[in-house]
Amino acid sequence: MNRDEPREDPGTGARAGAQPSTLVARDAGVRQLADPKSMRALAHPTRLALVEALVREGPLTATEAAKLLDDSPGNLSWHLGVLAKYGFIEEVVAKGRRRPWRLTAISASFSSASGDTPDLTAAREALDALATEQAVASRREWQSRRHHFEEPWREAAYSSSTITYLTPDELDAVGAELSAVMHRYRDRALDKAQRPPGSRPVRLTAWGHPLPPTPSGS
Repeated sequence: MNRDEPREDPGTGARAGAQPSTLVARDAGVRQLADPKSMRALAHPTRLALVEALVREGPLTATEAAKLLDDSPGNLSWHLGVLAKYGFIEEVVAKGRRRPWRLTAISASFSSASGDTPDLTAAREALDALATEQAVASRREWQSRRHHFEEPWREAAYSSSTITYLTPDELDAVGAELSAVMHRYRDRALDKAQRPPGSRPVRLTAWGHPLPPTPSGS
């Protein structure tokens, strides 16, 4: 899930020429979340983990997801039902008796807006906090396990942080530029056939936010 990303418009519909069997979502577009009920439905560690599994693996049954997430099929079936109720996933027809679930959209985003109700603000903050926690946990896991990866991957991994001084418009522009770079390979998330040999799932995370001023106002 993407946070605070209303700038981007990657288009909708499946990628031209893609085979349905390799698509992980029905829609290549970004679903804009503005409903507190939908946000609260997504703001659960297991459901966010399910969404990530569906992006990486494509359509999954509750039993298949349970093996990936080390959980029970019954529990994951319930969480899949919640995601389906709020339109994040849908059941697809497969061969035989297998009835897997797939994402309806490859990504979702939510943004701060003036005039938000207290309910919407609370739901957005809860989802944002959980997504941030999972991103930080993923980073810590990489740090603890990086020695298990081959040297090219250890060398390619990066971390960057800086303090600068920007206006709100400039910060918005920086966010738009970073978002465009981070989603350059979005087609590989949507269509498994586009993932080149030797590629691996990579988490890209970027934050930009104002800091409390010092006593001098700097």
